[in-house]
Amino acid sequence: MSKTREEMNEYINHQAVVCQNNCEIDKELYTELGVKRGLRDVDGVGVLAGLTNISCIQSSKMEDGKKVPCDGRLFYRGYDIYNLVNGFMKRNEYGFEEITYLLLFGKLPDRKQMEEFREILASSMTLPKNFARDVILKAPSKDIMNTLTKSVLTLASYDDNTADISMENVLRQCLMLISVFPMMAVYGYHGYNHYINDDSLYIHRPDVNCSMAENILRMLRPDKSYTELEAKVLDIALVLHMEHGGGNNSTFTTHVVTSAGSDTYSVTAAALSSLKGPKHGGANIKVVEMMQDLRANVEDTEDEAQVEEYLKKLLHKEAFDRKGLIYGMGHAVYSISDPRAQIFKGFVEKLAVAKGREKDFELYSKIETLAPKVIAEERRIYKGVSANVDFYSGFVYSMLDIPLELFTPIFAMARIVGWSAHRLEELTNVDKIMRPAYQSIADEKEYIAMEER
Repeated sequence: MSKTREEMNEYINHQAVVCQNNCEIDKELYTELGVKRGLRDVDGVGVLAGLTNISCIQSSKMEDGKKVPCDGRLFYRGYDIYNLVNGFMKRNEYGFEEITYLLLFGKLPDRKQMEEFREILASSMTLPKNFARDVILKAPSKDIMNTLTKSVLTLASYDDNTADISMENVLRQCLMLISVFPMMAVYGYHGYNHYINDDSLYIHRPDVNCSMAENILRMLRPDKSYTELEAKVLDIALVLHMEHGGGNNSTFTTHVVTSAGSDTYSVTAAALSSLKGPKHGGANIKVVEMMQDLRANVEDTEDEAQVEEYLKKLLHKEAFDRKGLIYGMGHAVYSISDPRAQIFKGFVEKLAVAKGREKDFELYSKIETLAPKVIAEERRIYKGVSANVDFYSGFVYSMLDIPLELFTPIFAMARIVGWSAHRLEELTNVDKIMRPAYQSIADEKEYIAMEER
């Protein structure tokens, strides 16, 4: 006899408690048995799981035999991110395509190589016939990351060589996914906005003569218009989000699933599923929501004392989502500064001036200054705290009129480059499946027959 919905809910609610009680492990055992929770040691440093030549993060240096915090540095293939960004900005060019080439192939392209690569990406910027109608717009969802994952997995059905993990085939697949990610994400949003929000539906094709950043904006906006400053700031955001040391959750997922011998579509879907979490790619959404709550609950946002009091309430779990966090502050690796946030801030200010949102920028800057001080006073911390790239990226996307539902997909449009580079590196160097050890703490039990339970 089938159960009613109410009976089903009652059963699930009861069994959820049973499940939680039988899943719980004494936290002291992690320390006692030397288990690195979250694959980090007590100082927050990640457990070494592999080697990479793709990117590097520096957050400390050795002085007199001791490790001390330093200003954060980020390197792509050995090149300082500051120099890379300054390089294409001085030429007044978009950087996404150039830095994609660097991360994938390990060297900076010359002019001829750059033009050829742009043509390859443009040629890959097509979806199968009726794919947008039959896959992306079908069963639309507010969760565009799920839509994007669904679309990626469905693309495997159109590939005659899905399971071929040769370098040539995987590179072809990666270049195609890098090229079509913006289309799938933006079209997914338009489908949601039309079928669920009852707004107009418009599907613009990308222009092969435009940069990735320009195409994202022209596909998103009804009139396809954008300013050069808007596109340049979005381009900077994409470059800064492309890759980050290899040890982040979604890139580690890429390595793990690649090591199992899985295909590119499955690996990318797994990475997307990791990125969508609020502790990873969804963090900038929390920053924007936190700022909205601040404005709603602080009478005078220009009053430093009132803003500081709100930040303390956040830490005391008395404001916003009551999680005790100031979102956008602190990073798993950086302490004194996040170089991505430092680079971004200058461009954010220019865009804020152009959009008439100087007051908002001043508020963000005020919090960037106050939050580390408040955290240091209220919490015992083992390293410094500074603004991370998520602190400003959500503000930028809001100024670009990018809807909240696309914040994390924008991150994915950039990070697919890093995932692709790491997948190629894993396939080249490692031939063992990743199989970490878990120590069981369960007691051995005697089986009890059903009649005796």
